[in-house]
Amino acid sequence: MDNFWFYFKEGLFHVLDWNAYDHILFLVVLTVPYAVNNWKKLFFLVSIFTIGHAIALGLAAYEVVKIDTAIIELLIPITIVITALYNIFTTGKTHRVEKMGVYLVATLFFGFIHGFGFSTYFKMMTASADSKLLPLLEYTLGIEAAQLSIVLAVLVLSFIGQSIFRFSRRDWIMVTSAIVIGVTVPILRANI
Repeated sequence: MDNFWFYFKEGLFHVLDWNAYDHILFLVVLTVPYAVNNWKKLFFLVSIFTIGHAIALGLAAYEVVKIDTAIIELLIPITIVITALYNIFTTGKTHRVEKMGVYLVATLFFGFIHGFGFSTYFKMMTASADSKLLPLLEYTLGIEAAQLSIVLAVLVLSFIGQSIFRFSRRDWIMVTSAIVIGVTVPILRANI
């Protein structure tokens, strides 16, 4: 049971680590277009991201795939900017929330990229483990719990902003996405 809590907490703090806030930025731009009444679709989307993340970690841990970390460090901020730009360009279009096919595939792919970004640390963390499968599952549960807590926080802030402070939904999505782009561009520059 101690191992479960160790890997679960590592997964939890992988997402909630302020020094690695790129994960949080991605979750913010993934969440901001959704209203509270779309929480089931959003939770499904976040779980798809987690599945991609876990598959990438597994592939890297078992050394099925080896990817240059410099490329991944460049792709992570690109995924954030692409998602934020998609928010900006599709704000107000009703088909966005209803038709999720492309969004699901993109989210799964972005989960792969973010998973490969943390694979080196995960391999070091599980180097002495007999099997990497159980630690991977425990770690992934921690990631999912952290991601869902961030999603809930963004949904609550969105609800407060739109119902109490009367921000229009369009403005909320555009301003939040623009702020995330502004925070992400220096990360992108540092990796070019």
